[in-house]
Amino acid sequence: MKVNRLVSMIMILLDKERISAQELADLFEVSPRTIYRDIDAINMAGIPIRSISGVGGGFEIMQQYKIDQKVFSTADLSAIMMGLSSLAGMVRGDELVHALAKVKSFIPAERAKDIALKANQINIDLSSWMGNGNIQPYLEMIKTALQQSKLLSFEYIAHHGKKTARTAEPYQLVLKSNHWYLQGYCHKRNDFRLFRLSRMSNLQIQEETFTPRDYPKPTLDSADIFETMQTKIKIRIHQSVLDRVLDFCSYEDLSPDGDAYYIVRFPFIENEYHYDILLGFGDKCECLEPLHIRAEMKRKIHAIAALYEA
Repeated sequence: MKVNRLVSMIMILLDKERISAQELADLFEVSPRTIYRDIDAINMAGIPIRSISGVGGGFEIMQQYKIDQKVFSTADLSAIMMGLSSLAGMVRGDELVHALAKVKSFIPAERAKDIALKANQINIDLSSWMGNGNIQPYLEMIKTALQQSKLLSFEYIAHHGKKTARTAEPYQLVLKSNHWYLQGYCHKRNDFRLFRLSRMSNLQIQEETFTPRDYPKPTLDSADIFETMQTKIKIRIHQSVLDRVLDFCSYEDLSPDGDAYYIVRFPFIENEYHYDILLGFGDKCECLEPLHIRAEMKRKIHAIAALYEA
């Protein structure tokens, strides 16, 4: 967006002694010609910018327009940069790039190295190693629909693989446990729903707009619900799957069983999802107790074996 770029350029010029057209062009990923047009627009807005030619030349702004750089501490700027950089890695958009440029413009040269060091101490990257290639473009489409209050249409895979056509009013993008969700008002169900982006297909932005309604924030903290539903079962695992088992429980739930095995008190809910987790450990995991879950595991394993025998 040109307005965002102009504001970002003003913030940079307020802080820098001098910066060249090529540096600005590289920063905003536009041509130097575009930068020159932007500088003219800023001048027309009443902010005087001088152009210095020759080696070491560039653009600079009058000194009386400088602002107090001490309004943010080193810790403040590091935290803001860390958050913006992490968010920009997940949700692409010019507004995040320009916001990051504005923050960087507040950093005095003598503090830049220290702030960059602190900002890079934590790197948040929630993108998957592999997976659904539609997630990123769908995020961009949903962002556009949110900003313009436009309806979205898509096909959705619900429980047990049932596919339905949906039309929804988008209200919020939610990142929970490494998965993106859309909270929207579903016209098919006449109620608010959370839709997981990886289960969507054929997402389209409709021309029809909607008047936003009051909406409840989604209930994302389900720890209390799971606490009442979960039970601890006893499984025996080989050490080769220990790293994967620790994604679901802690070291306090383990006790050694010989040189290469562990007995684990494993959190479990009697549904297909949790049975699939156990099956995913293959022959490196044996359910010991309770007996009815052990029997169900045996039935599922026989069904899988029969599928391949056929």
